[in-house]
Amino acid sequence: MINPDGAKMQMEGCIMMGLGYTLSEEVRFNGGQILTEELRHVQGAAVLGDVCRSETVLVKNDELTPQGGGERALVPVGAVVANAIFRRHRRELFEMPMTAGRVKEALAAVGRKSPT
Repeated sequence: MINPDGAKMQMEGCIMMGLGYTLSEEVRFNGGQILTEELRHVQGAAVLGDVCRSETVLVKNDELTPQGGGERALVPVGAVVANAIFRRHRRELFEMPMTAGRVKEALAAVGRKSPT
């Protein structure tokens, strides 16, 4: 690893960004038209006070050549949150952001079978 501190910051930033996308940030559409045309209209971006304490662990592997970290930590965040909700409440959410209202609606859904 050439820059461990930079890699940690990249991962932690991606997780924050992913939580914002997953839990609160919403781009609104009407049919095929995007209604949220400017970033200032996107509400609910995550901030440091919104997330719990976490630890980033880097695993040393000298057999690999240095590679970019990019946004790899961003990709699984939505799936991780959806899976946690499913494991705890046996309700699936398929729409992001998974706002409190959408989670409450899924929990209150009548007539949906819960997996056993």
